[in-house]
Amino acid sequence: MARIHARRRGKSGSTKLYGPVPNWVQYKGEEISALIVKLSKQDMSTSQIGLVLRDSYGVPDVEKISGKKIGKILAEKGLAPEIPEDLNNLVKKAILLRKHLQFHKKDMHSKRGLQLITSKINRLVKYYKNSKKLPESWKANLETGG
Repeated sequence: MARIHARRRGKSGSTKLYGPVPNWVQYKGEEISALIVKLSKQDMSTSQIGLVLRDSYGVPDVEKISGKKIGKILAEKGLAPEIPEDLNNLVKKAILLRKHLQFHKKDMHSKRGLQLITSKINRLVKYYKNSKKLPESWKANLETGG
């Protein structure tokens, strides 16, 4: 698959497990849901929760074991963030880059990077508004965040 803002292909990501759940996994679906809620209350994002479950608890794939993704489990428990994680990370990145450009006005590479990040934000906002994950009146504030 080609990259969004580059005319080249990239390396593919890691591969998921195929087939049934391995027999060395010690946790069942309910236990994993409890772990996810516990880690979420420690202010971890969904990707951080997945990394901790993989590295510390030996859970290779939450969805295969519990039947639901981490975000779905958090949404059922009422712990899902208001703004999706990928959009929130892009907004934070744009804010930091805008701050950088205030001091380094001639950094044209960063200026172009900010344009690309802004277009990604606009594309994601459009998607999340159409899928009703964000309200229609929501607007990204790239000066202060949110």
